[in-house]
Amino acid sequence: MSEQEQKFNANEEIVEETQQENVEQAQSDDPLEEAIARVQELEEQLKAQVEETAKKEQDLLLRTRAEIDNIRRRTEQDIEKAHKFALEKFSKDILNTIDNLERALATPANTEDESIKALFDGVELTLKELISTVGRFGVEAVGVVGEVFNPDLHQAISMQPAEGFESNQITTVLQKGYTLNGRVIRPAMVMVAA
Repeated sequence: MSEQEQKFNANEEIVEETQQENVEQAQSDDPLEEAIARVQELEEQLKAQVEETAKKEQDLLLRTRAEIDNIRRRTEQDIEKAHKFALEKFSKDILNTIDNLERALATPANTEDESIKALFDGVELTLKELISTVGRFGVEAVGVVGEVFNPDLHQAISMQPAEGFESNQITTVLQKGYTLNGRVIRPAMVMVAA
């Protein structure tokens, strides 16, 4: 073999070795690159899961705070109503006493006799004081002649035509109604103009 052929063969061997090294290197790099790519992909998935979990946690926190605020507000309202209407049963019972005192004053009496006059004055003062006392606790009378009929406050016993009254006006109050802090504890029994 000539020198040139030997050089050519040597060059060919170097080229083949280089190619084989490149192939081996490419083969050895592929698994590493694949592993790196897989790790990066897993890292991105984990980041997405962490972000999603953080959003869910934030949403749950906001909902929990809102629920706590709602419970607190409802509890405060319940306490306020309990304070405001604690006297409702007592007020209903005391209304009978007020009615009886008003009936006693409505009966005709001999006002010439001083002892009877003094008795009537005492009953009248007692009634005024009792009405004043229940008024301080939020009990107010409803149902006045001439007032427009309101089904929330009044109970109509009958409707009759009446002179001097427009339709739906109260002509007669048979029994006063009462409210406690705006809530009806007894509707007024009335007669209404037709």
